[in-house]
Amino acid sequence: MQAAAQKSDPATAHAQDADRKRQRQALELQRERVLSERTSNPHRRTALTNALADIEEKLAELGWTIHL
Repeated sequence: MQAAAQKSDPATAHAQDADRKRQRQALELQRERVLSERTSNPHRRTALTNALADIEEKLAELGWTIHL
């Protein structure tokens, strides 16, 4: 019963929304950093590609979509 009461609590909902926004902003910054890196090293490029895929997967879980 307590979990249902917490879901309907506006303060809890606001805190959860704020936390999701912070998570999304941090991931967006990480994504921008990865996209801005340039390297000719194939191993580093593979690592960056994998990191980008991981970041975008986490962003998708938060409801983020690519804005072109």
